[in-house]
Amino acid sequence: MPRRPAATTAATATALLVSLTACGGGGEQGEGKSGEPVRGGTFTYAAAVGTSCLDPHTSPGDITAVVQRNVFDSLVQLDGDGKLHPWLATSWTVSKDARTYTFELRDDVTFHDGTPFDAAAVKANLEHIKAPATKSLYASALLGPYSGSKVLGKHRIEIAFSEPNIPFLQAASTPYLGIASPASLTKFKDQLCAGGKYSVGTGPFRSVRYVKNDRAEFARNDDYAWSPAGAKHQGPPLLDKLVVRFLPEDSVRSGALTSGQVDAAALPVTSAKAVQRDSSLRLNRRQAPGASYSLYLNTDRGPLRDERVRRAFQQSVDVGALIKSIYRGEYERAWSPLGPTTPAAYDDAIEGAISHDPAAAAKLLDEAGWSKKDAQGYRVKDGERLSLHWPFIGALVRDQRDVLGEAVQAELKKNGIDLVRDPVETGAYFERYGKGDYDVWDNAWVRADPAILAGFYLSTNLPSAGGQNVSRTRDKQVDAWLRAGAAESRPAEREKSYAKVERWAVDHATVLPLYVPVTTVGVSRKADGLTFDANAWPQFAGVWKTTR
Repeated sequence: MPRRPAATTAATATALLVSLTACGGGGEQGEGKSGEPVRGGTFTYAAAVGTSCLDPHTSPGDITAVVQRNVFDSLVQLDGDGKLHPWLATSWTVSKDARTYTFELRDDVTFHDGTPFDAAAVKANLEHIKAPATKSLYASALLGPYSGSKVLGKHRIEIAFSEPNIPFLQAASTPYLGIASPASLTKFKDQLCAGGKYSVGTGPFRSVRYVKNDRAEFARNDDYAWSPAGAKHQGPPLLDKLVVRFLPEDSVRSGALTSGQVDAAALPVTSAKAVQRDSSLRLNRRQAPGASYSLYLNTDRGPLRDERVRRAFQQSVDVGALIKSIYRGEYERAWSPLGPTTPAAYDDAIEGAISHDPAAAAKLLDEAGWSKKDAQGYRVKDGERLSLHWPFIGALVRDQRDVLGEAVQAELKKNGIDLVRDPVETGAYFERYGKGDYDVWDNAWVRADPAILAGFYLSTNLPSAGGQNVSRTRDKQVDAWLRAGAAESRPAEREKSYAKVERWAVDHATVLPLYVPVTTVGVSRKADGLTFDANAWPQFAGVWKTTR
């Protein structure tokens, strides 16, 4: 039977159904009162990773979304309870075929550079996302089959799609489709990734400075008067400044929190229990919706073209034992490319579909012609070793994924599979990503909608086209299921379509799911108001401190 966590049921009912008109209401939850709010002061958050690009229209990174949510508002808000609320749009209507969305927009919003927000600005942003020059690595795929926009009035816009697009409202709520000043998109077109003064939105904070791999600094937008209807805090932030520091070392980040150098920090699972024991801190843990952390197998290259080799890869790794020993119960073993908290999708019947069976894996490899071994114990065929290449960027490794990667290597070696982890620089990493120059690619992706599967499995969503189809799957039946899911407004029927994709992906050995990501944030009790959105990302607009 499908498993639907209570926290996401509301998202199924509102975010995924075609609704005629938006409505307001509460939804976000604070994390416990520690004192009376004090206006002013600086709040510092320590993030686990940095980014090479702070343009959410280009960058696919979670950290880009977390950081730039402070600068860029969206048409609608999807709160932590999965409820849709008006934001830059006051209301919306959707055509019966879910191909046309018409938005009524606020008429009192101004960008940080003084440019008025209007329908033309929305159109400019959508066109920017789809423009080849933007080189979008996620937003373009998130926007889906966009076919164009019509400005129907100064504050009224019609957005059209070539196919039904039920997931669009959820997509429109994300920072990746956040609205930037159209003037900045033109004036700073070659500097948008640099952040700082080049990031110009309508958000609660103004972007002041970005020092790559060090920090991002923001100042309160005193003119902010258009908080999303579902936000607990309305109006300008109470904080004077927000600082995000990028501290990749787990111990440094944890130490900065416990010593009071930062007010909040993204924490490794190994620090969770220590924070729970510290009376001066609070711990917030949330399973992230979307794609589980998984290894995707390139079905379009080398030995992994053979499904028998891919199945042997799956069966050679004792995933359950590895996750238990490395994460000590803090992370749940994943069974599907889709996480269990993803609204209207996860079917727990898939659990147990992949078994650890080294003997069966060895038999499959023998059948595929990899029956001989070299002096190092690796399988060979026609003089070539069974080597599989997995590129990674060392600076972006988190959650002990390096330890997990080495453990997977060791498991595969037992069956004669040589998994080679290639450390590469950022430029080479994304070049290989786009070209499909890899055998194995690791990924996890946050999205509060099962349409994340289209990003990973729709034939047209290859990385070179801004998608995440790293297994390079091209299957007409899978495409049909994904399009059916995007066109279906009935939650139960929608769920059936995506469940078929989940099962196909696992049964055809395109993926080895590893664990379900968890957002873990430690916060000082001298601060309050930190909330989390539907993606389990921290939100800073309502944060305040009990002392400056």
